[in-house]
Amino acid sequence: MTSAEPAGAALSEKLIVALDFPTPAEARAMVAALGPSVCFYKVGMELAYGGGLSFAKELIDNGAQVFLDLKLHDIPTTVAKACANVARLGARFLTIHAYPQTMAAAKQGAAGSALRLLGVTVMTSYSDADLHEAGYAFGVEDLVMRRARQAREIGIDGLILSAEELPAVRREVGPAMILVTPGIRPAGSSAGDQKRIMTPSAAIKAGADYLVVGRPITSAKDPRAAAEAILAEIAAA
Repeated sequence: MTSAEPAGAALSEKLIVALDFPTPAEARAMVAALGPSVCFYKVGMELAYGGGLSFAKELIDNGAQVFLDLKLHDIPTTVAKACANVARLGARFLTIHAYPQTMAAAKQGAAGSALRLLGVTVMTSYSDADLHEAGYAFGVEDLVMRRARQAREIGIDGLILSAEELPAVRREVGPAMILVTPGIRPAGSSAGDQKRIMTPSAAIKAGADYLVVGRPITSAKDPRAAAEAILAEIAAA
């Protein structure tokens, strides 16, 4: 393992399936379809705002690992209190935007808990042109590295970032930081709205600790077979 996560963690935990559904009923059906092949799930904003937080607790109570992808960013007091509540829920990972003030507040709120905080560097749907249009002075690569350094200095557990930035960020932050990569697309699958993507094998070889995969699994004719194929690719890598 290259991160601070337990060395004995199961290989299956490296795959996090994104339950990007509008209702818990649809997410629950997908969990049932995946069966024991998958043990780690991402609950993002779409599902969270449709009753997904209660569903996340249901998953946790049933022994699954949960990644709450809420991308928190607000005034420090609000962020700290929100992180404390998520920690009490029992989630394993929580995303926050990697602004220094936000990261510091989140760390304070999660202190003393098992919750791991992941700083979002730059959204994988963003390009240099998108950042310029939004008023940023940096391109994707420079902004990712700047936020990675800030996260390391503040003591955030990990980062969520595009696989394209993995090698450079790993060199910058060292082996202890958890690196989680969305935008994973098996060879031959559609990129969708992601602009910076990579195959599962390439992402693991580039230094990712965990891969987040949504539509290539959840939209497949046989989701369980699709998940198992990605797990096999991870194992081979």
